[in-house]
Amino acid sequence: MNKFPYNNGHLMVVPNRHCLDFETLPRKETAELFDLLNVATQVLRDNLHAQGFNVGINIGKEGGAGEDHLHIHVVPRWAGDTNFMPILGETKIIPQYLEKTCQTLHLGFCNLLKKRVKRKGLNRR
Repeated sequence: MNKFPYNNGHLMVVPNRHCLDFETLPRKETAELFDLLNVATQVLRDNLHAQGFNVGINIGKEGGAGEDHLHIHVVPRWAGDTNFMPILGETKIIPQYLEKTCQTLHLGFCNLLKKRVKRKGLNRR
């Protein structure tokens, strides 16, 4: 989860290893990133009832990554989820504590993983 979310449930998808850009990322790892992006949107849709998403890729410090690496932001959206607070008060209202959102999404990721394993016939006890 993003420590300073743009919206409730704001996630980040990152490579397992430090990577500066897509050019140095093998195709397999690029495919894994986008598979995780798919999983993230599914979990957000199923568990937070997201109606849409903003997806952004930050590459390098100058691209907003904070340091020289890449990551993908996944920001869930809902109809009417903006209000006057960011404009007038320079404050973003997040309707749920981060810890509660984290618990909800963690359970969602675990449940989705169980479904995928069961569907592939890899159910291990």
